Amino acid sequence: MSMPEARDYDVCVAVNYYTPYVSGLTEVARTVAEGLADRGWRVAVVAARHDPALPLREQIRGVDVYRCPVVASISRGLVSPSFAATVRRVARRSRVLNLHLPMLEAGLITARRLPTPVVSTYHIDLWLPPSLVTRAAMAAVKISSRMALRRSAAVVVNSDDQAEHSQLWPVLRQARRSAISAPCVDRRGGEPAYRQSSGPHIGFLGRIVPDKGLEYLIAAFAGITDPQARLLVGGDYLTVAGGSVIDQVRQAAQRDPRIQILGLLRGRQIDDFYASIDAFALPSIAESFGIVQVEAMMCGIPSVTTDLPGGRYPVLATGMGAIVQPRDPVGLRDALLDVLGWDDVTRAHGAKTARELFGAEGCLDRYAAVFLEQSEAAATARG
Repeated sequence: MSMPEARDYDVCVAVNYYTPYVSGLTEVARTVAEGLADRGWRVAVVAARHDPALPLREQIRGVDVYRCPVVASISRGLVSPSFAATVRRVARRSRVLNLHLPMLEAGLITARRLPTPVVSTYHIDLWLPPSLVTRAAMAAVKISSRMALRRSAAVVVNSDDQAEHSQLWPVLRQARRSAISAPCVDRRGGEPAYRQSSGPHIGFLGRIVPDKGLEYLIAAFAGITDPQARLLVGGDYLTVAGGSVIDQVRQAAQRDPRIQILGLLRGRQIDDFYASIDAFALPSIAESFGIVQVEAMMCGIPSVTTDLPGGRYPVLATGMGAIVQPRDPVGLRDALLDVLGWDDVTRAHGAKTARELFGAEGCLDRYAAVFLEQSEAAATARG
């Protein structure tokens, strides 16, 4: 990225949680940051230090990572007094600031004018398990995100389906908006290391948290009577923000030994996971896109997901799966049994379409174009 003004960074990415934390939002921020760094961009990431064992400053795959100390946490929210100021400080040294919303501090970060254009990526309306505290937190985050979106030079959403059904659609509708799907990795080539029988294998991969709807998947799987069938549940439950539902999953696995808990998977383990399953399930009750389901599709594995704005979009765009109502174990079971019977030709066609639509390189091209456009416009405005 070559521009007339001298800045330390081409882009500053601001996100509450960053790697090694794993979530869909975090993975978008990480993949964009590292992908642009691989292309020669100078990239900084500012995040809260969600784990006190992590260093305050380090470089990861060519990305300068600044972490801000955390003094407390409220549900999934991290209280980091220095976060907003650090974002603004690094942003001033950057040509573009990319905010990943929802974010409680976003309104404060953008409250005073920055010499750097802001591109906000709006992932999803915040959902937390209901309580008095979480309702207040969701309201505060909504107000803050609305303020930041109004002050953004450009806004990225995962899909128009997601944006048009958001609580913040009145703001998103008026924004200079680009629909750029989350970057998804082609994970073909794994070994079926987790396959355990000759029966159908259904997989779930994601954070083991309430909004993923695992209780409905467990109930759906209980309705599949094949003794050789398996349900493989992969994902983090030890360090997830806001608490895990692993106890429920463990109790189900004790009742039904066909359910296998794999824990957090990384790298080659994820490739092997997809190579081990015949159908993917994403039974979420809150979802903005679902990178994991798309990566399954790209490997030829159809996904059964719930009818949620944004989360249903990959299936609608590719035809590579089925859509069911949230909280409907019977519908989920029937849809899984249906896609398990799909032939190789249907799977291969859907996989090709998914790779064409959602590959990481295409996503990076579109993010780079948005960042360049805003950086050039800001430089021109400054004369």
